[in-house]
Amino acid sequence: MIKNKVQELAAHIFKDVVGYRQHIHANPELSFKEFETSLFIKDKLKKWGIEYTDCANTGVVGLIKGNKPSDKVIALRADMDALPIHEANDKPYRSKNHGVMHACGHDVHTSSLLGTAYILNQMKDDFGGTIKLIFQPAEELLPGGASIMIKEGVLENPKPHHIVGQHVMPLIDAGKVGFRSGIYMASTDELYVTVTGKGGHGAQPHQNIDPVVIASHIIIALQQIVSRNADPRIPSVLSFGKVTANGATNIIPNEVKIEGTFRTLDENWRDEAHKRMKKMAEGIAESMGGSCDFDIHRGYPFLINEEKLTANARGFAEDFLGKENVVDLDIWMAAEDFSFYSQVTDACFYRLGTGNVAKDTQYSVHTPRFDVDEDALKISTGLMAYIALKQLGN
Repeated sequence: MIKNKVQELAAHIFKDVVGYRQHIHANPELSFKEFETSLFIKDKLKKWGIEYTDCANTGVVGLIKGNKPSDKVIALRADMDALPIHEANDKPYRSKNHGVMHACGHDVHTSSLLGTAYILNQMKDDFGGTIKLIFQPAEELLPGGASIMIKEGVLENPKPHHIVGQHVMPLIDAGKVGFRSGIYMASTDELYVTVTGKGGHGAQPHQNIDPVVIASHIIIALQQIVSRNADPRIPSVLSFGKVTANGATNIIPNEVKIEGTFRTLDENWRDEAHKRMKKMAEGIAESMGGSCDFDIHRGYPFLINEEKLTANARGFAEDFLGKENVVDLDIWMAAEDFSFYSQVTDACFYRLGTGNVAKDTQYSVHTPRFDVDEDALKISTGLMAYIALKQLGN
């Protein structure tokens, strides 16, 4: 029985996968700089006799072909890059690279896909079709490694009918996974705003054009884009996290720089919001005697889980783990460049529970204390392998 064989192989490779994860965690690399991680992946694939090619510089694409006849193709994706965060955990496998940390679980994703590759490679006589292994760089940095890999043909030769990815979730207990069909994660855009006025002495505001006051009006007014212009049925988030005005207590600066993010779940509204934000900010600045440069760095699109594929994957997960270990996910306004894949082919992106309060692994991703309950790796490898095999019709 396929399920039993997958479970046996997952148990066999578990300790190795934990070792892979700890090695990658201890040696994190930033986006587009995953050179050693890439070599580590290639070393394992070569050892197992899995053919691979390079893509997007540090990306790796492996192929496993089943020995039964079939032209079906499914892709499995893991991201590889770390974040510019100084790790606060005191573990034997803590980051050796100062100021760089696997704080988003990409070490888990990569090590898990290596384990999945091992399982599937051992089972080539049990399935038909082709499995494409996508080890992707730079999920954390625009324009995103997914977009570059797609441009370089990762979804061609052979062309996958489906793509599946998994991502850690500390809010879900280790041993469980979560699924959501349809729209799941938001688009993301970076906003860089420069408000220019005329600086001078703080005691003589009438002789100046105060960009601090103008910027304040712009920040408050732009919230109307979400509260009064957006369809309330479409989730939208507009947040500004950085405001720089290099004046002093008695110095009005010449300019103020503002940085923020805009996220939503509808591409048409996204485009409309861009126009409205830019027009409103520029109009406010002009009406107050200044000027505004409103620069939008367009980021990832929204992520959509194809209904049938996701329903199938959820059913396979219930069969593999038990119905009680599969939970529903809500809309998540964070962003993921897996969304690029979901815009061009049928995709399913699910969550791997890694939380455990007793093991102190409940901290959020993108924080210095983030860590995972490595027992999650007992299911991460086998579940993805099982989903792939069942989706291929085996």
